[in-house]
Amino acid sequence: MVLQIGDNLPIGSVRWAIAEGYIPDYSNGPEPQFTSHETACILNTSDQDASVKITIYFSDREPVGPYCVTVPARRTKHLRFNDLTDPEPIPRNTDYASVFESDVPIVVQHTRLDSRQSENALLSTVAYSYR
Repeated sequence: MVLQIGDNLPIGSVRWAIAEGYIPDYSNGPEPQFTSHETACILNTSDQDASVKITIYFSDREPVGPYCVTVPARRTKHLRFNDLTDPEPIPRNTDYASVFESDVPIVVQHTRLDSRQSENALLSTVAYSYR
């Protein structure tokens, strides 16, 4: 089969992990652009909405979740971990990891902005996909 531009074949996986997470408790610069944050960029190329459940893991206590989000079909969602509140806010100054489970294939990318210093640090990496 030869794929043509515009063919809508879903890409990605239904399970992803980000092994590293940390939200500083303060920032430097104007808000909201320079608020220190962690972001999961979620891409859904399928023809159906993706129901995504996120579980947060800690080094010193039981996991929290699921945090439930929907990524519409053929769309992307940039989800700040700072904004997750249900079932509870993600704590600041705390190491954590996250697992994403979706009912359709998605792609997850992790981005962090650390603006504790005036010389901001930004990192981004694709999450780990597993079956």
